[in-house]
Amino acid sequence: MQPPPIGPYVRLPAAVVPWDPRNLDVAAEVIALVRERRPGLVIEHIGSTAVPGLPGKGIIDLSIATDADALPSVVAMLRELGFGAQPGPDPWPPTRPMLVGSLVRDGTTFRIHCHVLPESDELRRDLAFRDALRSDPALTREYADLKAGIVAGGVTEGHQYTYRKQAWIADIQRRLGVDRAPIAPPATIGMLGGGQLGRMLALAARSMGYRVAVLDPDPDCPTAALADRVIVAGYDDVGAALRLAEISDVVTYELEHVSLGVVGAIDAVVPVRPGRVPLSVTQDRLAERRFAESSDAEVAPWREVRTTEELRAAVDAVGLPLRLKSATGGYDGRSQLRLTAMEELDGAVDLLARATGDRLLAEAEMAFHSEISVIVSRSVDGRIRTFPVAANVHDRGILAESVAPAPVAPDVAERATRLGERLAVAMGLTGTLTAELFLMPDGRIVVNELAPRVHNSGHWTVDGAATSQFEQHIRAICGLDLADTHALAPTAMVNVWGAGAMRDARLEPLSVRHALADPAVHLHLYDKRRVFERRKMGHVTATGSSVEDALERARAARDQLRWTGDEEGEP
Repeated sequence: MQPPPIGPYVRLPAAVVPWDPRNLDVAAEVIALVRERRPGLVIEHIGSTAVPGLPGKGIIDLSIATDADALPSVVAMLRELGFGAQPGPDPWPPTRPMLVGSLVRDGTTFRIHCHVLPESDELRRDLAFRDALRSDPALTREYADLKAGIVAGGVTEGHQYTYRKQAWIADIQRRLGVDRAPIAPPATIGMLGGGQLGRMLALAARSMGYRVAVLDPDPDCPTAALADRVIVAGYDDVGAALRLAEISDVVTYELEHVSLGVVGAIDAVVPVRPGRVPLSVTQDRLAERRFAESSDAEVAPWREVRTTEELRAAVDAVGLPLRLKSATGGYDGRSQLRLTAMEELDGAVDLLARATGDRLLAEAEMAFHSEISVIVSRSVDGRIRTFPVAANVHDRGILAESVAPAPVAPDVAERATRLGERLAVAMGLTGTLTAELFLMPDGRIVVNELAPRVHNSGHWTVDGAATSQFEQHIRAICGLDLADTHALAPTAMVNVWGAGAMRDARLEPLSVRHALADPAVHLHLYDKRRVFERRKMGHVTATGSSVEDALERARAARDQLRWTGDEEGEP
């Protein structure tokens, strides 16, 4: 049996190599193979290898224009030629696949990417960009310098290389008048999760004219009152997720505890943003640590453990006190133990492991100076805006209060901002990334946790920044330009927690009046029907002449609030 003409793909580290004139011949040969089987198919040579003299990775990029109905048969034809599935952590979705292969000519292996495009606008953008490079030597030199700088900065992974070019390419396409059309109102934004973050996202989406659909196990979730459609289902229900996809133009998530299978199923129908990779990285603490380290970010010394013996070895390596955490699950300090003495090790693994051999994270407890966080928004085309750094205080693993801009040295804020932006790009994220960080006594910044979503420590932005984190997230996932993020005034946020036994959630009316007597104070409640001890029920923000003044105002307002039926009267 004759082997297919296209050989297997070879994945190599990203490197910028000189342009090879044989690129054009190889591209023409593959185009001829495709047209021999599908004579009417539109196929174009795009990318750097289509621009004489332009250095690049040396990959032959071909774009094939088709329609959604014909896409499966085009993919089948490419597979018959020998093309295979795209490798790597962040493949194109099956609705817009990229197949890969190679041809060997004169002893050189030429790698080939075949992009199958079900809509013509992408090909139009690609051709406009290619033709601009061919006709403008200065633009070609600028692009070559950008690529060389990316690789010189240590980027060797193909996806990372691509992520770092996105914003520049998008700027050129906009200049050429072929930039990507956004998802505009009254499109429907689907949300996986209808908690308080989903509610505040829905408020922002509504104010911009979007419709909202939500999937949540609770029919009375906080987002339900704002949604056009509520699908009651678990976060691992693929069938329900597909129903959400059918009525949405884009889908986002407000929590990390969503099945990757659900996200993959939706992404085959409509875009899921921030995306599958950010979710897979952050819903597994071990994967998160490896990702941070691979992105040149410092984390606490850690070890993966499965048994008590491995835990003892981890203590020998990283010391005590130590935090033992479930690799997956857990939120607001749950699913973790603080171990301070050797005699506490026996039985600790069994307390957290759901089954024998479960992976756990053992990491050193950091003696930090303060806790800070940075919230980064990254748009569909790779543009980035970052909010001022916030300083945070936690109480037993739950965020209690935040102030912004954080009272830290300018160089600390700058380094935290650059770190957050670098991590967002490394994920290929579209939407919002929150990086919770430790500021160490010696000035080092250590990554604590990452969340690919809006975050409690960014609630201050609703009243204290030019744009809220929620509106910015909607802009990012819908392909709109990102807005200004500067702080309007020193701002504080304090969480409002439940107190006492579970009961209907109602505030004493006079307590609300007293809390809002200060005109600098704003109250945000999450419409949770039941209140109980330490449940997040809302938050208070305040602005002031300084973050200390703002925090004093916010705390005073919070302390006025009383839940009915609470004898102690604690907020």
